[in-house]
Amino acid sequence: MSMNGKDEPVVPPSSLIRRVSSRSIRNSISEEKENGVDNVNSVKSFVSKYKTAPEALKNFHLADAESELEVPGTPMTPRTSTTPGHENCTFHHDLELDHRPPTREALLPDMASSYRLLLTGLGEDPERQGLLKTPERAAKAMLFFTKGYDQSLEEVLNNAIFDEDTDEMVVVKDIEMFSMCEHHLVPFYGKVSIGYLPQGKILGLSKLARIVEIFSRRLQVQERLTKQIAVAVTQAVRPAGVAVVIEGVHMCMVMRGVQKINSKTVTSTMLGVFRDDPKTREEFLNLVHTK
Repeated sequence: MSMNGKDEPVVPPSSLIRRVSSRSIRNSISEEKENGVDNVNSVKSFVSKYKTAPEALKNFHLADAESELEVPGTPMTPRTSTTPGHENCTFHHDLELDHRPPTREALLPDMASSYRLLLTGLGEDPERQGLLKTPERAAKAMLFFTKGYDQSLEEVLNNAIFDEDTDEMVVVKDIEMFSMCEHHLVPFYGKVSIGYLPQGKILGLSKLARIVEIFSRRLQVQERLTKQIAVAVTQAVRPAGVAVVIEGVHMCMVMRGVQKINSKTVTSTMLGVFRDDPKTREEFLNLVHTK
């Protein structure tokens, strides 16, 4: 665009930068390392390549980038064992839908190196017997803790939405939840209760727990997690209303800072009739708090 009659450099939107830079810079740098070029020159080389990129790429609109560009290993394009080329992948864990795409597996060496550096910074010896495999274990554990980045709502629901002539409240409570605080990278855990009022469609009950799993297995804050679960249920079955309550214990409050070991954080999101109708909201809260 031109502000003063001069052409200003085109800055790609953040989503496009995310898609282009992370993969392209790695590839560009690794190629030039093989040719004996140092990291600084590698980055400069990538920048120069971008400057000469087609105008169509530079002028990509944000909406187009979000809807059309695929990025392996992101929530937009999850990889599963049914994805062509991944039928025989062995990097699986205990949940039926959990699968690490090769793009994330490829991060393990770099992540392990970072953990090794962390151990050294703590004054430990990464070469001593007890710590020899700790960096690799920690890297794999972190990928498992954040496996929700590789799952989507559509994948997890797996068409488990059924037509049913009912409009009575459905409540699943005390769903166990484990997540990672994005501020300190320490765990928080607790229980999630979900209620919704169907409008001709119901969701397989286990899928509510799966939805909790998608969003809790990411770097999170409890407030956002609560709303994401409620919005996901709304998108799944379009009910008359959704209510979500989470009661969590945050290790960043227990182990550090104020060190209050008995404190709990309660968050709620009420959508639709649960927000507008006090009696409906009260019925849900009574069901949740009944032992």
